[in-house]
Amino acid sequence: MGKSPEEMAAAMVRNLKEKTGKTLAQWLKIANGSKFTKHGELIKFLKSDHGMSHGYANLIAHETLQAKSGGPSSDTQLIDQQYAGGKAQLRPIFDALIGAVEKLGTDVVISPKKTYVSLRRNKQFALIQPSTKTRVDVGINLKDTAPTSRLEASGSFNSMVSHRVRITDKSEVDKEIISWLKAAHKSA
Repeated sequence: MGKSPEEMAAAMVRNLKEKTGKTLAQWLKIANGSKFTKHGELIKFLKSDHGMSHGYANLIAHETLQAKSGGPSSDTQLIDQQYAGGKAQLRPIFDALIGAVEKLGTDVVISPKKTYVSLRRNKQFALIQPSTKTRVDVGINLKDTAPTSRLEASGSFNSMVSHRVRITDKSEVDKEIISWLKAAHKSA
């Protein structure tokens, strides 16, 4: 079973003292005591001045800046931000897609990110992204499925999925797209 990014980060935090000699709290104190305020600067500082590997430096930089900004946004806030302003009229499409995905099983993990929502089982099987003010793109992992006029190859859209479906109206969340999501979920 593949681990989510959140699970991988938690494992790194658990192993931090053993691998680096310091706890997360100790590293955060060091990072906060530095003059650096940008992610890349903190990584470079931790690697060069403290001999930290890139993975752990990235984790510490992320945790430091997240704490300074008041912590992570909630899932609801992330979704609300995606469908704010000019993209507000796309929210019914998102809600219809999530309603369909939730019926696929209790093992579905809905994981909002800054610009899209990842849909996972053992691994990511789809994503939902409001790409323009008039369109939601649904990325689906169906590696052995030939593209069609509607289920197009993902191309440059997103390398984490094999196909993309462009949706401009809630009525397009139909049996066909649900069948593709169901197949991707089953193979994840």
